[in-house]
Amino acid sequence: MVRKLLFILLLVINFTHSQNTVGTTGISQGFFEGFTLFTTSTETYLINNCGELINQWSSSFPPGNAVYLLENGSILRAGRTSSSDITFGGQGGVIEIYDWDGNLTWQYFYDTPMMRQHHDIFPMPNGNVLILAATRMTNAEAIQAGRNPSLLTETDLYNEQIIEVTPVGASNATIVWEWNIKDHLVQNFDATKDNFGDVSLSPEKLDINFLNGGNGGSNWLHFNSIQFNPVLDQIVISSRNLSEIYIIDHSTTSGEAATNSGGIYGKGGDFLYRWGNPQSYNQGGETDRKLYGQHYPYVIETGFVDEGKIILFNNGNGRSPMFSEVYILNPQTDSPGVYSYTTDTAYGPTAPDYTYEDPLSPIEFFSAILSSAQRLPNGNTLICEGINGRFFEITPNEDIVWEYVSPVRSDNGGILTQGDDPSTFSNTTFRGIKYAPDYAAFTGRDLTPGTPIELNPDLTPCNNLSVIDFNQMAINLYPNPTKSRIHINSNVTIDKIEVYNVLGTKVNEFYTKTIDLLEQPNGIYFLRIHSESRIFSEKVVKN
Repeated sequence: MVRKLLFILLLVINFTHSQNTVGTTGISQGFFEGFTLFTTSTETYLINNCGELINQWSSSFPPGNAVYLLENGSILRAGRTSSSDITFGGQGGVIEIYDWDGNLTWQYFYDTPMMRQHHDIFPMPNGNVLILAATRMTNAEAIQAGRNPSLLTETDLYNEQIIEVTPVGASNATIVWEWNIKDHLVQNFDATKDNFGDVSLSPEKLDINFLNGGNGGSNWLHFNSIQFNPVLDQIVISSRNLSEIYIIDHSTTSGEAATNSGGIYGKGGDFLYRWGNPQSYNQGGETDRKLYGQHYPYVIETGFVDEGKIILFNNGNGRSPMFSEVYILNPQTDSPGVYSYTTDTAYGPTAPDYTYEDPLSPIEFFSAILSSAQRLPNGNTLICEGINGRFFEITPNEDIVWEYVSPVRSDNGGILTQGDDPSTFSNTTFRGIKYAPDYAAFTGRDLTPGTPIELNPDLTPCNNLSVIDFNQMAINLYPNPTKSRIHINSNVTIDKIEVYNVLGTKVNEFYTKTIDLLEQPNGIYFLRIHSESRIFSEKVVKN
């Protein structure tokens, strides 16, 4: 495990790709020390920056699709059932909680012929769980809601629903809040049907006849993300098919959420904000469109760089040429949580505050589906290029300081061996999230790293962080592992040795070439070796 941030920042090395094809393929100074969580096949993995396994959880279900690490060390994970009802990419059906030791403590099925969880869930601060689901509307119901019959190409239409549940026992839940998009529609097709109005003057509602070039299938919206903003008590939603993001009020009752009034923002369950494709409410054309099948929009946390802004992965699917980007945008507000809007215009901003794309060739960075971007506490950004199972971390200067390629075949084909070409296999990943070492889930846990996930692993990229130049400094530590003392032989003067535990806390320092770990618990330690104007690092093990 690389718990070396305190001293790696002082090393002068360049980011270079190793010969590794999977696992950690590159790492250098400036990365954020943390643990990355992702799920694929039936497994969920927590790894360190060397790709070494910290924990692993097994389910009976493949992803359905999101997974979160809870503060108590459990994971909250959506799984994909074998149901043949309500089927489309991202389908799920079951929500599970496993404790740190892998024991299943809660399993809740939201999967019937009329409704099915898909894509995302979210752990609420009060212990409840938000669930994203699709529910069936018959074609007759859709036509009564104002859908043009010629735009109905299948036997039904999917309503997108968000429910909040309180887990009960090992397999039950109580629904305590509910929101449905079918309660917030507008149409200008048929004055004799429900929801008739002026689309251009109703940005708070969704035009049931806007398909964004789609074919009118049941899955016309394809919501793929719900993220909760606890500061404003709002939910950020992503519609892949309409290439828009929406914000709704969560402070409402379920009754208010079905109306256009109530809640602390006074708009019930109507949209408080929308962005990405203003032609959806007749306030622009295709040239005004910014989003193309985006994923994982969320509000950056308080205390982070760009706090309060929205970060998202803009997949770029459907434009020419197709390439992906990361956006950070700052919604215009009149007051906290109240978004600025001028009648008969589009919601601002007209462009994101920040855009990341491949600096050399934009088309080289492209994931048509899946993917995520996460702002990290040190200002870096972790990006998951989901279609390729690739995670990479960039600094504010857009230097790549960590890169990892998932060695897990998402087609249940097993684990890749180091040296395999991942492009010849399916190793897709829905999302990747990095957690800081001081996250509550890790308190009191054994974080001793295991071997990397891939077969025949090669830790050369991480091992190279321990020295600047093998020819400049000859250093030998023995015995390592040790039960107490470690002696250091070197060809340079050693001024001081600082000892850090796996959490980055300094536990001792020595001014000789012998250090004593007798009073320290068994585990992994890192030595910060001061030699004249240079600082080196070494990993040691006490057992």
